Amino acid sequence: MNILKAFRLDESLVEKLTKLAKGTHRAEKFYVEEALRHYFTEYEDAQIAKDRFNDPKSKVLSSQEMRKRLGA
Repeated sequence: MNILKAFRLDESLVEKLTKLAKGTHRAEKFYVEEALRHYFTEYEDAQIAKDRFNDPKSKVLSSQEMRKRLGA
């Protein structure tokens, strides 16, 4: 289901979005959706990492220990 949302964007972002869409023959909507999906995925991953880091039951490894475990 598509829902209409209206908001203002910085002019420089609109120019870049328009140029990208025209240059690739894709709709601006495609790139806005892709950017939001990417942002939310990254945000959720960062939140999981933060929660694990702050969990007193979670073990934090040093970079040296991580390399050892990975065989690097």
